Amino acid sequence: MRNCLELNATVVANEFIDRYMVSANGEYVKVYLYILRHQGRVEDVRQIADALDHTEADVKRALGYWIKQGVLTEESPKAVRGPGAAKEETAAAQSAAAPGKERKTYTPEQVSRLAGQEDFTQLLYISQKYMNKVFTPRECEVFAYLYDGLHMPPELLEYLVEYCVQGGHYSIRYLESVALNWHEKGIVNVAMAREYTSTFSKEGFAVMRAFGISDRRPGEGEQELIRKWYKEFGFTNEIVMEACSRTLKAIHKPSFSYADKILSDWKRGGVRVLADIGRLDEKRDRDGKKGSVPAAAVKPARNQFHNFEQRSTDYDAVVLERLKERLGGQ
Repeated sequence: MRNCLELNATVVANEFIDRYMVSANGEYVKVYLYILRHQGRVEDVRQIADALDHTEADVKRALGYWIKQGVLTEESPKAVRGPGAAKEETAAAQSAAAPGKERKTYTPEQVSRLAGQEDFTQLLYISQKYMNKVFTPRECEVFAYLYDGLHMPPELLEYLVEYCVQGGHYSIRYLESVALNWHEKGIVNVAMAREYTSTFSKEGFAVMRAFGISDRRPGEGEQELIRKWYKEFGFTNEIVMEACSRTLKAIHKPSFSYADKILSDWKRGGVRVLADIGRLDEKRDRDGKKGSVPAAAVKPARNQFHNFEQRSTDYDAVVLERLKERLGGQ
């Protein structure tokens, strides 16, 4: 397996240098760099040992260390990925296929053939500039799938990269998930994508502001809830803002799950406009009063100190009556 963009250089991820290299044994780092340099062409442990003048046991220990750190996969020494990418790519592969439809994969040869097309080559070049990195074979394969498999125009994919990067997302898994979402919604050009993202950005910003959250964007799970409230439920901004306000009053902190319960109840209650919420509140209050038990009907609970029937005799009246009789007889 070869990189779809051949460069006379070996790119080391900043995360590897900042996070992993500092705490690793120097010999382990040499093994990693050698594999990275010869990605796709390293055959076995002996080859690495001979090249670095290590024993095979030393190489195996280094490989075991990097596998444990999540930098290498267990498939073989040549399966080199960026730190943490093994889990990311597995999740991406699972999310890439639509329900009931197998995701088409592209071999390095197929990607190389696509690289012969000017549109695709330019797309990869611009995308790498946006994301400030040289793509791995896996990342090139994802772009090949989006470009050739889903027939997404290069301009749309360039806007997709720009949108993800502006949101602080550089993960190929995130990019592919967004692309699949756009594809499912029938977004086929930049104008449609701009309209969709601008609308959602306004809604997302409004919810975050209502919750008093200003230091981050909504997460993926939170974005799905916001989409559900506005798109699936069809609620107006006023209704969603009311749910956010009631959430803060009830639990004194922002909670998307709590707001979702409120809005789901309103959806089941047939709420369409803000006035419907008031009517639903009134109905709930009436039902609550009907279901309440009058104080006179409540019998005192019995316990070991109060296990007898209460008498209805008014002892104060009896004492007063006897006092009158005594005074009258004098």
